[in-house]
Amino acid sequence: MDKNEAQHLINELVTKLNDHNYKYYILAEPTISDYEFDMLLEKLAALEKAHPEFLLPDSPTQRVGGTVTSEFISAKHTYPMLSLSNTYSEGELRDFDERVHKIIDGKVEYICELKFDGLSISLTYEKGLLIRALTRGDGESGDDVTANVKTIRSIPLRLNGNGFPDLFEVRGEIILPRPGFEKMNLERIEIGENPLANPRNAAAGSLKMQDSAEVARRPLDAYMYYALGDSLSFETHQQSLQTLSRWGFKISNQTALCQSMDEVLDFINKMAKERDKLTFDIDGIVVKVNSLEQQQALGFTSKSPRWAIAYKYKAEQVTTQLLSIDYQVGRTGVVTPVANLKPVQLAGTVVKRASLHNADIIAKLDVRIGDQVFVEKGGEIIPKIIGVDLSKRDLFAEQVVFPESCPECATKLERQEGEAANICPNEDYCPPQIKGKLEHFIHRKAMNIDSLGEGKIEILYDNQLVKNISDLYRLTYDSILGLEKVFKGIDGAKDKKLSFKKKTAENIINGIEASKTAAFEKVLFAIGIRYVGETVARKLAFHFKNIDAIIAATDEDLQEAENIGEKVAGSIYAFFRKPENLLLIENLKSAGLTMVAEKQAELASTNLVGKSIVVSGSFGSSKRRKELEEMVAMNGAKLSGGVTSKTDFVVAGENMGPEKRQKAVSLGIPVITEAEFLEMLNK
Repeated sequence: MDKNEAQHLINELVTKLNDHNYKYYILAEPTISDYEFDMLLEKLAALEKAHPEFLLPDSPTQRVGGTVTSEFISAKHTYPMLSLSNTYSEGELRDFDERVHKIIDGKVEYICELKFDGLSISLTYEKGLLIRALTRGDGESGDDVTANVKTIRSIPLRLNGNGFPDLFEVRGEIILPRPGFEKMNLERIEIGENPLANPRNAAAGSLKMQDSAEVARRPLDAYMYYALGDSLSFETHQQSLQTLSRWGFKISNQTALCQSMDEVLDFINKMAKERDKLTFDIDGIVVKVNSLEQQQALGFTSKSPRWAIAYKYKAEQVTTQLLSIDYQVGRTGVVTPVANLKPVQLAGTVVKRASLHNADIIAKLDVRIGDQVFVEKGGEIIPKIIGVDLSKRDLFAEQVVFPESCPECATKLERQEGEAANICPNEDYCPPQIKGKLEHFIHRKAMNIDSLGEGKIEILYDNQLVKNISDLYRLTYDSILGLEKVFKGIDGAKDKKLSFKKKTAENIINGIEASKTAAFEKVLFAIGIRYVGETVARKLAFHFKNIDAIIAATDEDLQEAENIGEKVAGSIYAFFRKPENLLLIENLKSAGLTMVAEKQAELASTNLVGKSIVVSGSFGSSKRRKELEEMVAMNGAKLSGGVTSKTDFVVAGENMGPEKRQKAVSLGIPVITEAEFLEMLNK
């Protein structure tokens, strides 16, 4: 294929893939399968690799991230990002309507939009290409988060169609839909991290992450609602939204064009009933004058436009009595306080329990048993206590003191510096920790022993047949046949009896036997090392190849593996320093579990065997950086995530992290360019 043919095919694939991306993420009307899309994307990536000079700025291969930012640069907004004035009352909405009609003679149309509970963003497009993304900041200046925003697939890198100005700005909201948020939290719990509080905080935190490749893994979404520019010629706000939609932006279809404030209130009340059915959080409705000419006549105050107002829904809140506090111990030993409440109706359900998070929150709220507490259900997964009605407090109510010892095994709790969680360190003998580890081990994403679900682990533990995960492989058909337990029904539900009859016992033993074929990375994930999730387990397996190499690795060795930082490395190192964990691994080996990674592909050369190499910075595209990292591995070297004294050299692209560069210089480690690296391979 000559260069002209390659360029033509790259352009054609970019156009085709961007069109499929638009149909999938904006229109929700996919016309090809995920597999077909991935095959086209692979074809494009291969062509771009062979002809990097034809790489387009809007290529869909650019959405996987890869840029690492040590700090976000602040930039000035072309147009200030003002805040909207807020109201919670119908009366203030009618006052707003009166103020509008004092300035505007005749008819006024209002357009109502959802007030997304996310992070405001300003996007600048030049000649149809996204060139900059800024957060709100202080309204005058914001942080440049362009690299991270480019990973969000509902934000177009190049606009559709034509008719857009050479330079203009679009504003909207970046959100994290609830399904994605819930999946993220499940993954965090799996690796021993505390769950994120709510989707809004998770979205804001994601956008300020320093590694855009990590942002790309998060299911962020974006809705646009405002266009700004000197060359825009819309007559109404509704027309601007329709045009933005044609240009490829995601626009909410939950809007209403209203001829009066009564119609506005009808829409507000309608959405108040329907907002729980949305897949994302909103905290109100934005009401705007539809005519842009009328907007101009109304103008602005120093803080907000006079032609718009936000009606905010009050977070559903009730008052009830705090009856007691339970302290629950999780798989990783974190002790979480949960409030038991006098049952009360909230957001359509009866609430009996609420989160108190940790000891710091209890102290901050100064909550006491018997208090009348304010309970709220906003964006959180479960209700939370947000305050105390001090006017109704009993004079003799005693302060709640967070327990010093584990409520399950009486071991003295520990608290690491800089962390809010109180932890029970008795991980090998604390009952809920043991059962939690067993349940994690059999999970579908780990050893996938589905025949052991539904309370069966608890029966085995209660009968003293399993005290750690290796005990599962000592179970026999005869030892479990006939076991049973009655599980008490919760909240009026009937009691449930679970028995290990012949078929159940057979399925359990067969499931345990089948798990012995699980891949090494699955075993690493399953044994439950704190902070080692699925991704970290894969990286460890790929880097070290077998369990003995991981056990022998120093803290510094561990940090040389890709994506393994100081915190994770410290946790892995500490795990394998404990004799009981080494015995556990030996028992799992004896049981026949896989402790060696699958054979890797043959090396392209042995030029780099024994070398430890760091790849840092950007190389024109995230795909290119990935290729360089693969070259490191395919030529026999170890790809390291951080610079240590054992690093042989660093391959540096643009925007290499200053801390990594400084550390390399201080240790006397060579920092070379991509060209020098390729020349080294050729030799």
